[in-house]
Amino acid sequence: MLACQTGLRASELLHLTVSDVHLGTGAHVSCLGKGRKQRITPLTTTTVATLRAWLAERAGLPTEPLFPTRRGDPLSRDGLQRRLTTHSTTAAQTCPTLRGKQISPHVLRHSAAMRLLAAGVDTTVIALWLGHEHVATTQIYIHADLALKEKALARTAPQHAEPGRYLPSDTVLAYLDGL
Repeated sequence: MLACQTGLRASELLHLTVSDVHLGTGAHVSCLGKGRKQRITPLTTTTVATLRAWLAERAGLPTEPLFPTRRGDPLSRDGLQRRLTTHSTTAAQTCPTLRGKQISPHVLRHSAAMRLLAAGVDTTVIALWLGHEHVATTQIYIHADLALKEKALARTAPQHAEPGRYLPSDTVLAYLDGL
């Protein structure tokens, strides 16, 4: 849930500690991103509630990993992928569109970008949100889905166009001949 809502990279997610999560007013997660840049990402109320429950169950010290293994070490990339595969397989039982899809932590990052785009967030803000240095990098993540394409098409389609072939008037033809 945290990965899908925040768009954190797998490495950023795995290096989070308990103290990186701030659940009070202005709830957010703070991480050290690519290029050793500090990034703060806001959290939704649903994510805050889930993290509160997790932290209460986890009962870890501030310096401990937010997502530990049984031994208390930070979860590995493989461990993250295994958990994601397990839970996406379970989700596919009630959501058939997930069947046969390869879901990875990076796919969750793309999902976060698409949710922001669908909400009307500007691509420059999405770039900041994802920790991209250049907006061009963000464009890779923003593959417009069919609904967004249909909205764009609806904005460009003429309101009262009649079907059929366009036949220019004599005036237009005379103008073109004069060129």
